Amino acid sequence: MGELIGKVVESTLYYVPLEEFDRIRRLNGVTAIERTRIFADMCRLNTLYMIARAGSGHVGSSFSSLDVVSWLYLNEIKNDDLYFSSKGHDAPGLYAVLIALGKLPFDRLHKLRRLGGLPGHPDVGVPGMVINSGSLGMGISKAKGMVRADRLKKHKRRYYVLIGDGELQEGQIWESLISAANAGMGEITAIVDHNKLQSDYRVSQTSDLGDLEAKFTSFGWHVVRCDGHDLDAFSSALAACAAHPERPQVIIADTVKGRGVSFMEHTAMESDADMYKFHSGAPDADSYSRGAQELLDQVNQALGRVGAARLSLEIAEPPATTAASTTKRLIPAYTEALLARAAKDDRIVALDADLVLDTGLIPFKERFPDRFVECGIAEMDMVSQAGGMALQALVPICHSFGCFLSTRPNEQIYNNATERTKVLYVGSLAGLIPAAPGHSHQSLRDISALASVPWFDIVEPCCPEEVTLLLDYLLTTPGRSGYLRLISVPWPVPFAYPDKKLQAGQGVVLRDGHDVAIVTYGLIMTAEAYTAAERLAEDGIDVMVIACPFLNRVDGAWFADKLEGVKLLMTVDNHYVNGGFGDQLLAALAREGAAMPRYVISLGLTDIPASGQPGEVLRHHELDSASLADRIRRELTA
Repeated sequence: MGELIGKVVESTLYYVPLEEFDRIRRLNGVTAIERTRIFADMCRLNTLYMIARAGSGHVGSSFSSLDVVSWLYLNEIKNDDLYFSSKGHDAPGLYAVLIALGKLPFDRLHKLRRLGGLPGHPDVGVPGMVINSGSLGMGISKAKGMVRADRLKKHKRRYYVLIGDGELQEGQIWESLISAANAGMGEITAIVDHNKLQSDYRVSQTSDLGDLEAKFTSFGWHVVRCDGHDLDAFSSALAACAAHPERPQVIIADTVKGRGVSFMEHTAMESDADMYKFHSGAPDADSYSRGAQELLDQVNQALGRVGAARLSLEIAEPPATTAASTTKRLIPAYTEALLARAAKDDRIVALDADLVLDTGLIPFKERFPDRFVECGIAEMDMVSQAGGMALQALVPICHSFGCFLSTRPNEQIYNNATERTKVLYVGSLAGLIPAAPGHSHQSLRDISALASVPWFDIVEPCCPEEVTLLLDYLLTTPGRSGYLRLISVPWPVPFAYPDKKLQAGQGVVLRDGHDVAIVTYGLIMTAEAYTAAERLAEDGIDVMVIACPFLNRVDGAWFADKLEGVKLLMTVDNHYVNGGFGDQLLAALAREGAAMPRYVISLGLTDIPASGQPGEVLRHHELDSASLADRIRRELTA
């Protein structure tokens, strides 16, 4: 059982135990609105705890939607009605509600973004999650498919779909509206969490949505608008929607990002031009304690007004932190290299898909504002804009997370390539790590998605020094476009990079050896391979490590020469094995007619990736240095 807490102590975490939620739900003489407000703020406390404990998450989006989600689950959803989030960033808040209602085991509260726990974005493997999140814009389409299935089965239920206002920049949203209205899908109520902010800046700054009510109405939907934190108004809006079963409905719920903690609310921003600070990541210790204190005070004041006892909390110590080792980052190196090139070439234009902070473009935007284009959450539009720029002799560089940039605008990337112009694409958050956000953000099929594009190079640096070399290569190689794949997280680099000029299709030998060769690429896998080689050296196994930054353009003759005489070849992909770099290398060796080593191992992902912390996920998929070394030992002694 918890204990009464008056003053929150810094460096201590607090959460609301399940019995306190049960107590609130059993309170007599309390209106549904009063109960739901108290419940929602208690869920905010637990959401803040989960994100602080995990070290990352989305506070702002969770807080803006928690009043809506709490009302739906406590008062509206009946029988087998379904609710799900299309925007996905609000997953921690939704988890908090499901845990509070006993729909998820309570111990999951402590396992956000941990292996075997709760992934950072919705996944159907978690009870209560109806769909997987992915690129934004899918939610209404998924609901339409389920409605069609229900109709075939003669089954009747309602679907509540939460979408974000930034998400409304995705074209699929608007595609999904037409046929839903034509088919009279009154089973669907979409709710826009209109908190006015997207990842970096205000929606109105990025791509103003204009008159949303008129737009939805013009697509044949019944539209209601209300204050999303006024539960009486929201309840009335739901009743108004239920009165129109002949067509789909949308509630535009005006909300505040970060609602519930004054300094986290977007209304506390000093300027419309400011970047919102609480979209993603975890609050620092001071922000956590101040935020938890505000929420605790609000809940206790509300309980006092209804004559109920103050809230009891459980106390938890923050997770132990380890001393930071010497790490290197690729994004700052990319930013520096891009600025240097852009200063010399005024044809270079940077385009961003609402990820200016994550892609390292803030300095570019500040230094070259006329050559920066914020396209919002609209990757297909961004890539085609870049194609138009390239046709007019500019050198456009498109930026987003690799999982979104390589897939959603894949046809547009191919179209640009067929025009024989130069367009560059920079996909950050590449590969398995960070794994905490979940598989929707783990870019593990971008190599295979882009490898067949003609006159196109896919490259990935293993260290900051190689970033500059590869950007120069992509910008100066005539007649070819390219995709620069970047790891976003810092990682220890145990090797020294040689002073070397890159040759297309060739690798860099970081460590000589004659028994085994590990061929890989990128910051993380190269570091893990090198560390594995050092481990094996202690056993008398001599391992060569080659980092090859060219992932779809492999010089078979060069590799055949380097690999001559080794007993075992291991390729390590930060990608699915199928269609990854390993396949490219083995095909190049086969075309060369090279003699293959006795043992050939291709490692990478073969299943949907796990979500969790970096070390535990690498171990889970047997891609950490210890697992690589163990696999080589087993193969050589088999």
